[in-house]
Amino acid sequence: MRVSPLLLAVCVLLLTACNDTAEPGATAALPPLVKTVAVRGGAATTLGLSGTVRARVESPLAFQVGGRIARRLSDAGEAVRAGQVLFELDTRDLAQSVSAAEADLAAANAALATAEADLARHRQLETQNFVSAQALERAELARREAQTRRDAASARLAQARNALGYGRLQAPAAGVLIDVTGEAGQVVAAGQAVALLAQAEAREIEVYFPEDVTPPEHGEVVAADGANLPLRLRETAGAVDPQGRTRRARYTVQEPSAALVLGAVLRTRFAAQDASASDFVVPIGALDERGHGPRVWRLREGRVEPVAITVLALDGETARIRGPLTTGDRVVALGAHLLSENMAVRELDR
Repeated sequence: MRVSPLLLAVCVLLLTACNDTAEPGATAALPPLVKTVAVRGGAATTLGLSGTVRARVESPLAFQVGGRIARRLSDAGEAVRAGQVLFELDTRDLAQSVSAAEADLAAANAALATAEADLARHRQLETQNFVSAQALERAELARREAQTRRDAASARLAQARNALGYGRLQAPAAGVLIDVTGEAGQVVAAGQAVALLAQAEAREIEVYFPEDVTPPEHGEVVAADGANLPLRLRETAGAVDPQGRTRRARYTVQEPSAALVLGAVLRTRFAAQDASASDFVVPIGALDERGHGPRVWRLREGRVEPVAITVLALDGETARIRGPLTTGDRVVALGAHLLSENMAVRELDR
């Protein structure tokens, strides 16, 4: 039987309409899959943090007078001895100041000698009643004034000579120059740092702890050669850093080692403090911080909710946190930065 073209076109349109109606329901988007992990109690064993090797004393070096640097005699990374000359200024103006101060002192000495001679003559004349007592007092006053001016000129000369000596910047102690910024031809002001000296004393480890963790008295650092070196707390910052919300601590290395290279970042370990009931351990991937402070995403009845937490410590794979969680709560372990509040998700098979 032959089918007319008009009837065939109507059938095709009806079939297309049926397919368009059924397709949305068949391919409806499902909630995304997420990997979750159970929150563990935070009775941690040790507290692991990164520490930086620092010198016990790091001295910014600067000239005590301003001027133009004539010679740079040192480079960054160089080991220097105490008293070694590192920079020299152009001292022509300083030398002229010394000459002027010497001339002022010579004039003051001459004026003092004249005043003393006048005083001696007035005393002799006063005994013979040739001058009054008032004239003798004026001579004594002139002599004291000349002496004062002479002392002031002497002090100015000493200052000028000191300034001339300050034209040579010397290392105050033996050590290593961490950084050198001054260059020949540069004009510097008094007090402007041109180098940084790490003095050759005991090496220390600088560690930053979370704000609610009290730095322990003792710990250990893993040196570059793998040796575990004991640490003893020397000082703790008096205030929490307002930006990082951390507290700085300095630890003395009790067994000096050549493996402690200045500026190296090493791993430190400390005995963990007694964990409270609100301390937990989660994977690092569970942490999320997008301008709202650190938080994790807890899964409840197929939807996620943010939980604000405090990060106590981090190691290679896990984070020790504190917050309103319960042991066994399921939190999203990966892709936390892609979630939003009350977002529907599906949990991967455990």
